Amino acid sequence: MKVKYETVKQTLRNEIIDGKYKINEKLPTESELMKRFDVLRYTIRRAVGDLENEHYIYRIQGGGMFVQDWQRDWSTPEKNKIIGVISTHMADYIFPSIISGIDSVVTDQGYSLIVGNTLNNHDRERQTLLNMLDLKIAGLIIEPTQSALPNSNLDLYRQLQNYHIPTILFHSTYPGFSFPTLLTKDLEAEKELTKYLFKLGHSNILGIFQINDQQGVNRMSGMVQAYQEENIPITKSNIVMYQSNDAFTDIVNKADTILKANPHITAIACYNDELATRIISHLQSQGLQVPHDISVVGFDNYEMAQLITPKLTTVNHPKRQLGEDAGEMIIDMINDKSVTSKFYTPQIIKRDSAILVRSKEN
Repeated sequence: MKVKYETVKQTLRNEIIDGKYKINEKLPTESELMKRFDVLRYTIRRAVGDLENEHYIYRIQGGGMFVQDWQRDWSTPEKNKIIGVISTHMADYIFPSIISGIDSVVTDQGYSLIVGNTLNNHDRERQTLLNMLDLKIAGLIIEPTQSALPNSNLDLYRQLQNYHIPTILFHSTYPGFSFPTLLTKDLEAEKELTKYLFKLGHSNILGIFQINDQQGVNRMSGMVQAYQEENIPITKSNIVMYQSNDAFTDIVNKADTILKANPHITAIACYNDELATRIISHLQSQGLQVPHDISVVGFDNYEMAQLITPKLTTVNHPKRQLGEDAGEMIIDMINDKSVTSKFYTPQIIKRDSAILVRSKEN
């Protein structure tokens, strides 16, 4: 349990980092802070004493307390040799490969990694960013959280930009910022994957896409564009849209409803391999054979994609390469070298889960 002075200290520090109090702006008086936090003067003095030692505030004799330029030491030789990595997930799927790629580069340069996990939640993203800033890390590599939705944390990203903290975004971007990015061409890849299904004779396709991340929106758009470019009636496509916090049972219930209402659907295109493997398992539990009754494709080339039965047709994600590139870019930025954004063109990995259409298709 936190003692009272720690609560006061953390609250004021977070408000300073958030920009509630600007550099050189006068802070409330000790009496005002005592009233606000309902604590004794000693508690306030101990909290602000720590903040002064940590260069968040400074005092003027007879004038009060003011906000210090708390990032002033970033350019000094004593800055921490720690690089922060913030991802929407961490312990599974493709993220260990990305993080391993980053670590393999920055460790050779004498840097350590600290990793944060937002669980694709804006509140967790905010606290993770504040924690990273409090450590005065040397640079940040960030996967945007719910990047297709409005984000109340953009004020912190403006702080990163204003203080010239080396920052790289991967998988998506935030509007209005000039951070270098590492992006896969999701729209183009999903378009080509859909056209591959067309070549196998599938024109009635069900797409299931996560739409609170820009990657999912782009992949969904790629499927739609494939129909348009191949002059196949878009009415033959069906789409289930979901968000990252939706229960899997809700997702498959929507899919089942569409499949029952549209018996001519012969293929399912999934947002990623993690979803595709669960969809295959669900279809098999319903007595359907994949791919003989219905084909299924994914995205990302997750390790499990080639271990399940049938092996999953998917699109390759440059996991390890992206991590290594991110590590090299952040080191260059820390050393004041210019960097440019990178774009990856994923390739289709053809396996067993998608085959030539059978007579079910009209």
